[in-house]
Amino acid sequence: MSEQTKARSTADALRADDKKDAPAAGGGPVGAVGNWLDERTGAAKGVRYLMKKVFPDHWSFMLGEIAMYSLVILLISGTFLTFWFVPSMGETTYTGSYVPLKGMQMSEAFASTVNISMDVKGGLLIRQIHHWSALIFVVSIALHMFRVFFTGAFRKPREINWIIGLLLAMLAMVEGFIGYSLPDDLLSGTGIRAMQGFILSIPVVGTYMSYILFGGGFPGEDIIPRFFTIHVLLLPAILVGLFTAHIILVMVHKHTQYPGPGRTNKNVVGFPMMPVYAAKAGGFFFIVFGVTALISGLVSINPIWMYGPYEPTMITAGSQPDWYMGFADGALRLLPGFLEFNLFGKTWSFNIMIGAILMIPILWTIMGLYPFVEKWVTGDNEEHHILDRPRNRPTRTGLGMAAITFYGILFAACGNDIIAIKFHLSINDITRSFQIGLIVMPIIVFWVVKRMCLSLQRYDRDLVLHGRESGRLVRTNRGRFFEAHEDLSEFERWPLVAYESPAPVELTSETDENGVHRKSARKDRMRARLSHYYFKDRVEPVTPMELASAHHDGHAGEEIESHPDEAESGHMHGGAEEIGAAHAYGHPTPHDKQD
Repeated sequence: MSEQTKARSTADALRADDKKDAPAAGGGPVGAVGNWLDERTGAAKGVRYLMKKVFPDHWSFMLGEIAMYSLVILLISGTFLTFWFVPSMGETTYTGSYVPLKGMQMSEAFASTVNISMDVKGGLLIRQIHHWSALIFVVSIALHMFRVFFTGAFRKPREINWIIGLLLAMLAMVEGFIGYSLPDDLLSGTGIRAMQGFILSIPVVGTYMSYILFGGGFPGEDIIPRFFTIHVLLLPAILVGLFTAHIILVMVHKHTQYPGPGRTNKNVVGFPMMPVYAAKAGGFFFIVFGVTALISGLVSINPIWMYGPYEPTMITAGSQPDWYMGFADGALRLLPGFLEFNLFGKTWSFNIMIGAILMIPILWTIMGLYPFVEKWVTGDNEEHHILDRPRNRPTRTGLGMAAITFYGILFAACGNDIIAIKFHLSINDITRSFQIGLIVMPIIVFWVVKRMCLSLQRYDRDLVLHGRESGRLVRTNRGRFFEAHEDLSEFERWPLVAYESPAPVELTSETDENGVHRKSARKDRMRARLSHYYFKDRVEPVTPMELASAHHDGHAGEEIESHPDEAESGHMHGGAEEIGAAHAYGHPTPHDKQD
């Protein structure tokens, strides 16, 4: 029996138990239910469209999925916690099982949170899952938006989705701050006290806003119940609504994809929703849930029983906000004191208001406007579904890294007191260094990153034209030695050449055809300057003609033998290249020196 026959009989044996009956009429019970729903809702078309939706396969797209799955975990764990949490600032005496707090006066909110942690079965695990998933939710949104920014996924037609993502990030930060304020422990109470000071720094209306929010003077008895309503009802509804709108727009616009063979602005190369992507997404959800539960079971976070209940007369040493609010605290510590002054008999505390109240809206406004600014500078009004490689947009990548550096310095400044204590340094010197670095470092990082991107572009260009170094030496018939270069395959070459490199916008005449000064002349001049700033150092991708010219010696073996002199300045067969003195990697020959 031949090997092919044996393989066939083995395959037939494996399928011996396959069902060969005709499918049930109407699709069986499941089909009957589906038909019943479709006849009353007309959902078949939408479901069919969703099931056939194609999604590309790349690890960076998982960042957005982690954010979505973390939101689901937050909703599930948060619902569990509401069964036992008491959102009240009414005084009570603790009688639970945690001995160090027994007999102590505390708020009902704090007592119920300790009860969840110590006496409810699985309560501490759920609390930690809720807190850790909140941190993962915020960081995954931030990383997802980094990916969107550096790859240019915010361009037309996705500007609205970019703004939705910014709103999600900002609301997630606010939701997180309110959430860890609910237990009414000493650490969160310190944060609420700081927030009240921020509100008071708002000129004219700050006092009234604080009075309305707290229901009187600080701390009052209304802030925890009001925070609970915002945290459980208002913000989750807005977050879920924005997430739904975000996903719908992804479906409408179709998914972006990285450049590669067969990928264009008119198609999506990947897997359909059913069955491949649904199975992968479902499995990934359980991976995220499992990793979050593992971290929550092994790493303690926010042990409120160690801080104790909040007392307005007390404060925790070295208190810090959660990491995503650290940059705002750092801004407060770095703003100079002269921004507080007296005018018209009033004290104006802009050294607090700018960092605590104005900075987040200003930064988010700048980020929200950036897609429209870049569109105006480039004059690009086309739809983009193919992502950029960050190195191919040096100025944008440099600006993004400069912004991350700005954020990182503010975040580090949030712990200037801890740094001073641990390293026995002067807090004044540390603060002054951070202030200088906040201005100087983003500029340095921008320049370095832009030059790195340009260098990587030139490397890609050289790689496409001359191939990959093989480490194999070849000797010519003239007795000279050269390294053979291996040509890239079409699949490897594609992402290195398939990108656009816009030319700087030319400055138009300031007068029209009648010699009259144009009203838009100043705006056009500004646009030309910005465009020149963006693209003056651009490295153009290799054109097909340049590629053909670099590989014109397809029969170089015969050419070397018949025209040895021409081989001195040409490409060797097999990709080996004989480099002249004019090349950056070349070494002058005696003949070159003589010339």
